[in-house]
Amino acid sequence: MTVATMQKIYYRPINKECDIFEHTFKQKLPLLLKGPTGCGKTRFVEYMAQQLNQELITVACNEDTSAVDLIGRFLVKGLETVWQDGPITKAIRKGAIVYLDEIAEARPDVLVAIHSLTDHRRALYIDKLDIELHAPENFMLVASYNPGYQRGFKDLKPSTKQRFVAMQFSYPKPNVEAEIICNESNIDKSTAEKLVKLGNKIRNLVDSGLAEPASTRLLVDAAKLIVSGIPSRLACEVGIVHPLTDDIDIINALNDLVSMSI
Repeated sequence: MTVATMQKIYYRPINKECDIFEHTFKQKLPLLLKGPTGCGKTRFVEYMAQQLNQELITVACNEDTSAVDLIGRFLVKGLETVWQDGPITKAIRKGAIVYLDEIAEARPDVLVAIHSLTDHRRALYIDKLDIELHAPENFMLVASYNPGYQRGFKDLKPSTKQRFVAMQFSYPKPNVEAEIICNESNIDKSTAEKLVKLGNKIRNLVDSGLAEPASTRLLVDAAKLIVSGIPSRLACEVGIVHPLTDDIDIINALNDLVSMSI
C-alpha cells in the first residue's frame, strides 16, 4: 500500500478524463479505469488526487489480496489484541481516495466486500467489529484493470463493471507520447520520436508471441537511461526488450528492431 506524496505530479491530459474524474468525485461515484499496462492509469489517479487536494491510498492487487487485507484485521501486540485498519477502512475514516490497481487480480471476496461501497449505500460493514462505516463526502473508490490481460483468464463480472463509471485508456498518439517521454526524461525530441516509433512497432507484434506491448512507461525508462549516458541501443535492450520477454528468439528479433530504429 502506498500513499501519494506532495511532490508535483506531471500528467498530460489526452481527452476529457480530468473533467470526468472531477465530476465523478463530486457526484460520489466509483470509477473504473480500463487499459493496458503502463499507459498512465496510475499516474492519472495520482495527478487527480493532487489536483483535488485529496489524500490517495494505493493498493497494488494480486492473487493473494483478500478482503481482510483491504478492510483490516486483529493483531497481537504484546499481551493485547488490537484492531488494525486496512487501506479501504483508512480511506473511509480519513475521507481519502482509495485506488485498487489491477482489481481483477484480487480474490473474489474483495469484490463482494466493496459492493456496498459502489452503490447508493456508500457503506462498509466490518463484521469483526460489528460496525458499519459510511463514506464521507470526500471519499472515492477508484479501481483499474487490463481487459486484455489473459493470465489466469481473470476478468471482472459484468455485474461488477456496471457498479462503476468507466473510462477506457490506451497508449497516446505518437506526438503526445513523444511529448510525455520528453517531459518525463528530459531527452531530446528526436530521440523521443524514435522511441515512440520503436514502441509502436513492438506493439504491432503482440499477436506474434509477446504477452504484452511496450508500454509508455518502458519507453520513458529507456529514455532516462539514454539521458544518463547509456548507449541508446543498450538502453532499449535493458529498458524495453528484456522486461517484455524471456524468449531468446523474440529477444533477438526485438534487438534487431531496436538496431533498425534507434
